[in-house]
Amino acid sequence: MRIRARQVALVVIAVLIAAVCIRLGVWQLDRLHGRRDVNAMLAARGALPPVDLATADPESLPYAHVTVAGRYDLSHEIVLSGRSYQGMAGNHILTPLVLEDGRAVLVDRGWVPLDVASPPVTGAAAAPTGHVTVSGLALPPDSISSSPASPAPSVVTRIDLGVAALPDRLVPVYVQLQTQDPAQASGSPIPGVPPTLDEGPHLSYAIQWFAFATIAIVGCVVLLRRDPKTARE
Repeated sequence: MRIRARQVALVVIAVLIAAVCIRLGVWQLDRLHGRRDVNAMLAARGALPPVDLATADPESLPYAHVTVAGRYDLSHEIVLSGRSYQGMAGNHILTPLVLEDGRAVLVDRGWVPLDVASPPVTGAAAAPTGHVTVSGLALPPDSISSSPASPAPSVVTRIDLGVAALPDRLVPVYVQLQTQDPAQASGSPIPGVPPTLDEGPHLSYAIQWFAFATIAIVGCVVLLRRDPKTARE
């Protein structure tokens, strides 16, 4: 009876491990399909001509190439910390651009070295004054907080369109700057790199989880067959 109870326990454990591994493998495949759908959308929208952000349907803006004109609002500029460029540590500068209708869109103007760490940015990386036209990629933010933190942070680690440091009437996307007119004479900030169309590690992770499930089942069978007490029985 003890031998049989041990066999049953071993089988149950192996089945549970295999079931969890298979579930995780299926989850990774779901993420792979989602990534492929996003890549297909990025490729389709990337093939379209730029749209005017001020007149476009907000639902169509994420991952679209856009142009937008206005004036930078330096009083609401913030620093996105902890961003690298070609292996060098630094930050990104996020500056709201005020449109003619009073709305604003947050513009990721690009990367600056670590010594540029507090807004409003001055010197070579300062935002141009006057009327500017920005071309770039409209991207969804990391989040939109409904309860802004107080006091308002001027340095953040993620793009949250709900922080109190930003204007109230924000377009629900931010623009990753690619070109600007007038251009930044100093070449700083350095524009960010658009999202890549790779599929990520999801397929390899799925294969690993399915392999772990197979190992659990095969290992259980081997242990049952090699158990000396079971063999004697």
